Amino acid sequence: MAVTGAVAAGRKKMDLVGVVALGCLVSVGGGTMRDLLLGRSVFWVSNPTFVLVAAVTALAVVPLARTRVLDVLDRYRIVQVVGAAGMALFAVIGTNIALVAGSNRAAAVIVGVVSGVGGGVIRDIFADQIPEVLRNGQVYASAALVGATVYVVLLELDVSVVLAFWIAFSVILAARTLSLYSGLGIPTFHYERPAGDDRSDPQTGRGVRVAGS
Repeated sequence: MAVTGAVAAGRKKMDLVGVVALGCLVSVGGGTMRDLLLGRSVFWVSNPTFVLVAAVTALAVVPLARTRVLDVLDRYRIVQVVGAAGMALFAVIGTNIALVAGSNRAAAVIVGVVSGVGGGVIRDIFADQIPEVLRNGQVYASAALVGATVYVVLLELDVSVVLAFWIAFSVILAARTLSLYSGLGIPTFHYERPAGDDRSDPQTGRGVRVAGS
């Protein structure tokens, strides 16, 4: 996950502090949101190893970019697949932690989704762009939702925790990867005001006319 944060920082031409920040945010952001929602102690506060590993991983991306290795990984969407694996891992773990904490099934699924995609959302906000989960039309949060639901259902069917974990993880990773390589995903919504439609400027309150009218 830290790799995707470092790549986003590089595309925005951030300095090394920005690289580390985005790498750490995407790595621990979802888990932080999960713990805050559940009223738990934030996991990396008691064990900063997670942050340290994320920081080192993010910094390691910088020299890779100079050797063109990162370009190859990005061209074949390896970076995105690694991010998908991280998202799947956090989504299932987040769902399980919510269940153990006493959340009902629906809440546990929601917490799992937040845990899975939260880091990416925070990364994109700090990179000054619309979160990828909301704009690219690919299977992303929906994959986490399906996988978290599968995990809860399997546990209700008395499937072992380990088996349920790997099945749910595989479902999320497969759905996300298929979307990445096939282009299949969620329909996007496009809306443009009709030509000649007069609206008020939200800042001045004055009427404005759409270009082309």
